[in-house]
Parts: sequence; structure tokens; C-alpha cells
Amino acid sequence: MATFLYKLGRLAFRRRHFVALIWVALLTLAGIGAASAPPAGNTSFSIPGTEAQKAFDLLEQRFPGASADGATARVVFKAPSGEKMTAAGNKAAVEKTVEELSAGSEVASVSDPYTGHAVSKDGTIAYTSVKYKVSGMELEDSSRTALKNAAQDAREAGLTVEIGGDALNAAPETGATEVIGIAIAAVVLVITFGSLLAAGLPLLTAIIGVGIGVCTVTALASTLDLGSTTSTLASMIGLAVGIDYALFIVSRYRAELAEGRTREEAAGRAVGTAGSAVVFAGLTVVIALVGLSVVNIPMLTKMGVAAAGTVVIAVLIALTMIPALLGYAGRKVKPAGEKSKLLGGSRTAKKPGGPNLGTRWASFVIRRPVAVLLLGVLGLGAAAVPAASLELGLPDDGSQPTSTTQRRAYDLLSEGFGPGFNGPLMVVVDAKDSARPKAAFTEVTDEIKGLKDVVTVTPAQPNKAGDTATVTVIPNSKPSSTTTEELVHAIRDARADIKAKTDADVLVTGSTAMNIDVSQKLNDALFPYLALVVGLAFLLLIVVFRSLLVPLKAALGFLLSVMAALGAVVAVFQWGWLSGLMGVEQTGPVMSMMPIFMVGVVFGLAMDYEVFLVTRMREAYVHGEKPSQAIVTGFRHGARVVTAAAVIMIAVFSGFIGSSESMIKMIGFGLAIAVFFDAFIVRMAIVPAVLALLGRRAWWLPRWLERALPNVDVEGEGLRAHDAHRTDPDDDRELVRA
Repeated sequence: MATFLYKLGRLAFRRRHFVALIWVALLTLAGIGAASAPPAGNTSFSIPGTEAQKAFDLLEQRFPGASADGATARVVFKAPSGEKMTAAGNKAAVEKTVEELSAGSEVASVSDPYTGHAVSKDGTIAYTSVKYKVSGMELEDSSRTALKNAAQDAREAGLTVEIGGDALNAAPETGATEVIGIAIAAVVLVITFGSLLAAGLPLLTAIIGVGIGVCTVTALASTLDLGSTTSTLASMIGLAVGIDYALFIVSRYRAELAEGRTREEAAGRAVGTAGSAVVFAGLTVVIALVGLSVVNIPMLTKMGVAAAGTVVIAVLIALTMIPALLGYAGRKVKPAGEKSKLLGGSRTAKKPGGPNLGTRWASFVIRRPVAVLLLGVLGLGAAAVPAASLELGLPDDGSQPTSTTQRRAYDLLSEGFGPGFNGPLMVVVDAKDSARPKAAFTEVTDEIKGLKDVVTVTPAQPNKAGDTATVTVIPNSKPSSTTTEELVHAIRDARADIKAKTDADVLVTGSTAMNIDVSQKLNDALFPYLALVVGLAFLLLIVVFRSLLVPLKAALGFLLSVMAALGAVVAVFQWGWLSGLMGVEQTGPVMSMMPIFMVGVVFGLAMDYEVFLVTRMREAYVHGEKPSQAIVTGFRHGARVVTAAAVIMIAVFSGFIGSSESMIKMIGFGLAIAVFFDAFIVRMAIVPAVLALLGRRAWWLPRWLERALPNVDVEGEGLRAHDAHRTDPDDDRELVRA
């Protein structure tokens, strides 16, 4: 592979006009496709295999036109101090609001608080429920505007009015966080390379790659039913790996120049060696993202595949466009150790041959490997302790900041009707096979009334055929509590007895039950997903490093960093440690998709750092250096750029901590702390300590397995033989023969 990529890099360097034209043409085509594509339209959300989804599907069949999964809004009214909602003026304001809401084209129904028993016992709080024909993801902006305007009119009449439900849930805006991340990346790259031009190349290629990927996702959004979160994840991951991959190739190019090679030769060798690491690092990220399909949540699968496609584009751009741009840059990109004129003239950053910080750190670890290993493992182990108390759930309005109308509506409803009122359960009774459907409906209602934690059970509401009914259950506890989850399971456990008595089936659904089912589905999928991703990557790393212990060490180190990161997330978002510093206003369960999301994203980035750092050690070892000296060589050439890549990723992810959305805040913090743990403790401390203790055993591979494995030559050993037999360097046909 190194020889093939070497020739590809030289070809791209020489034919830079052609390569640049191809990528510009692809970006243009993707942009035109995105601009001319039909709007994304209605994004469906389904969770196949869950009971809540089965109930939704059944309601669609038995209650046609009822829009079982339609968006809902609760407009909550509170009377001025000392007044009641039943006062004539207040009642007139509410009735006017109901009338305004009913005029919406997407509105299916609006309840009247005074005829629907939606006034609190003390008479100070009332609410109206708005049911829409489409889901919250499909709701038009005009409907949301009409909802807000109606609430504002009631406020002007003197009432306190807040809006809850999922109707206001629009795609969260992260503001300028991505711009801030790119700005920090630019500063770090300038410091790393000592050159504005060299620093600009990774940024330029990463932005082009993200542009192609996001425009392609936008162009296909309507056809493939892709949501806005899909392009957000694709841009975040694409930007991260795009900068990383270009960073390593440019860094290797400058190192080759410093060894006295011509610019074309340096470009070829940079792509042949660092490019090989890029290919396999990209494969690990693709495996992690595509592996999300095992969860069997269509939206998550599409997000993973779209992000994986952006990663593939980032790899291809790094292998072709970077050497082409290096050809355009010419002498403006300096050899390693030299600064550009703008940043200090032609002065060298340090004396030639002087040990850099990476060399000194690696030498220190080699002298004290046991102490460094124990300190790193114990430190991460201590950080992972809170993960033992991990509670999973999905965020609801109760986890929103108190400054939002959704949270204030949630609190008003809890004050007037109890905490469980914010998460009603919908029980669907399928009595199609029952000889006495009405008796079955009564039996279900009576059974549920006898369960713990039940405040209210509404009478059954049958469909026109009389074979299916819905029963609304109001729990006594808040939606995200374990008590409510136990109630859902208790209703489902009673299904067998009800079936035996009435031949009717019982299904529990609603947003609360759906959240519980999604959490359980993600929880059940975590270990199969982890086994698949780590297993495939382990096999891939065996091929890359031609070793059993190095991939095993890489996988165990990753698990340690992920557990430590989950522990930090629990400490901040569940226990409330440093919550004020992080802007966490409401502690609660950790988002259900957080563990599996962290495993996928962090695993890909962690293996990036592992491949880039250890392949340089492997290269030095294969070329004759002793194991300890190979570790030092790997750090001398790789520590600076791995550090830069990690700092850039931490800065990008940390920008999301400032988001007002608790979910985005949690993802940003979790990914930032995970990259910190993995890059600086696992890869920079534990990895060299373990390799120092193993010595030559680290690179051991059974002979039978060595013969069976393909020789991908990531370390570039084949380039030496190629040097001896190289034909005309201008003969592009070498690439075809390779």
C-alpha cells in the first residue's frame, strides 16, 4: 500500500491542476445539487421493534386521521395573583386563545380547559392541549409562530402564559461555535507548523471536504429522508478528521523536506507513509460510524452512514488534494523546524538535532514505565468510578433551562396538577379478538387503577369500530423518574392476566413510554455494538501493526478512557459537580444515546491517534531501531502533531458546552473530556509505558498468522525497494501498474 500511495502522492503533486480541478468540480456539483434539491420535507422518526412504536402503528390503523404521533403543545395559563382562571376576564382571554389556535391549518384539535376539566383544583392554573396533524419534526415554522403569537395575546390580557410539548422543538442553534472551533484550530496549526501557509492547508482541505459532504447530504435529504441533525453530525466529524488527516500528511511532508528530499519526493513519501496511517485510521472511524446500524434506529443509522461518507471524502482529499496544494505552495512551506518570514524569518525554532518536548517526555516514560502506567490507570480508574451510578434517560421539558418557556410550562403544570401530569401514559387496548370489547376496556381500566403510583385513569375512548380503545394514565411521579418507568413495566406485566381474562392485548405508548423503550433499546445494543466495533478494529489493527499485543493495548486503553469520560459526565450532569461552571441548571439522568454515541465517535478519534503515533514507532522498529529507541522516535515525530490534533478537537467540542440545549451541552462536554483523557493520558502516557515494558514482545506475531495476513506495509518498508528499482519518475503509468 505504501508504494501505491507514494506514487499517488507524486502523481497528485505533478498533476496538481488536474487534481484541484476535480475537487473544485465535485464541490460545485454538490453545491448545485444541494441548491436545486427539493426541501428535506417531513423527517420520520420510528423505533422499530419497540412496544411504543407498535402501539403508534396500531393507532394509525385503528384511528385513521388521528395522527397518533402528531406534535402536541400545552398552552398553560396562570391567573394574576389573587384571581382565579374562572373569572370572566381570564376566561374570555383563554377562549380567545383557543379560537386563534383552532384556525391553524396543521392543527388537528384544541381542547377547551373549561369543558375538559383542565383547571387546577385551586383554580389558579389551566391549560389547553393542541394536537397537530404532523410530528414535531414536520411542523411548519408558520404553525410555531401562530402558537407563540396566540400565547403573547393572552399575556397582553394579563395572564402568565407558557408553552410546553414538542411543537416548539426546532433544530437547536449552536451559534458561532463551529467558527470559534475553526479559529482555535487555525491558531494551534500556526503554532505547530510555524507557518501560516502550512497551517492553512489542513483548514482549507477540511472545509472543502465538509462542504462536499454536507452539500451531498442536503441534496439527498429529501430522497433518503435525512434530518438536520444528520448534516450537523457529518460536518462535526468531517471537520474533525479532515483537519487531523491533513495535519499528519503536511507534518510528514515537512519532516521529509528536513531530511533533504526534493519536494515531489517528500510529497510522495508523506502520502506513502502518513497516508497509509490515514487510510487505516479512516477505516476505523468508518467502522465505528457504520456500526451504529446495529442499534436498528433508522435515524441513527442514517446519521452514522452520512458521517462515514464525509470521513471517506476527508481521506481521499488528504491523499490527493494535500500533495496537489503542496505543489502549488512550493518553497513557501518550510521544512520541519523552520519558521516562515512572517513568524520570524528563516530562523530555526531550535538547534538541529536538539531533543524536543516529545523526545524528552518519551525518554522520561521509558525510564519510569511502571510509575507512569500505574498513575495513568489509577487516575482514569478514579474518574470512571461515578460511571457505576449511571442512570440513562431521554431529556424532557423538565431538563430544560429555567429561562425557557418549555421549562416554565412544565413547572406550572407540576404545580397545578402534579409532576406526573407532564408525562401521561397512553394505554392502547386491542380488543379485536375479544368477544366482549367493552368489558375488556373496563377490565384494563380497573386493573391500572389498582397499580402503585397512579393518580388518574381516564375512561376508555374507543374507535368507531369499537374494537380498540385508548386509556390515558397520569402517574404520580415525573416522566424521567425510575418510579414512572416501573409503572410502565407494571402495566405491561399485567398484560398476560388481562389477555387470559378478556383475549385483549394491552400496549403502552406515549412520549414517556417511547423514551423508556428507546433507552432500553440503546442500552441493549451497547455491548453488541462495542463488540462489533472493537472486534473489527482489533482485526484491522493486527493487519496494520502486525502484532497482537499492540491492538489489544489500544482497545483496552480506549475502554478505559471512555469509562473515565462517562464517569465525568455522570459527576457533572447527574451528580451536579461543577454544574455551575458548566452552566448545568438541572441535573438528571444521562441521555440514553450518550454511551453509544461516545463509543462510536471517540473510538474513531482514539484510533486515529493510536495509528498515527504507533505507526511511526513501528516504522522506526522495522527500519532497525531498538524498541525503546523506536518509542522515542515515534514521539519525536508524532507527539507534537497528535497534541495539536487533540487540542483542536477539544476546542471544537468544548464550544458546544455553551449551548442552551442540555443534550448538546452534554455531548460537547463528554466528547471533549473523552478526547482529553484518550489523547493525553492513554496515548501519551499509558501507551509508551506499556510498550516500554513489553519491549520486543510488543511486536510479536505468530508465524502462521504472519504468513496469513496481507502485508499492507504501513511503515513504508517497500519504498526502499522501490527506490532501488524506480523507473522514470515522470511515468504516470507506474500508478496503474501498482
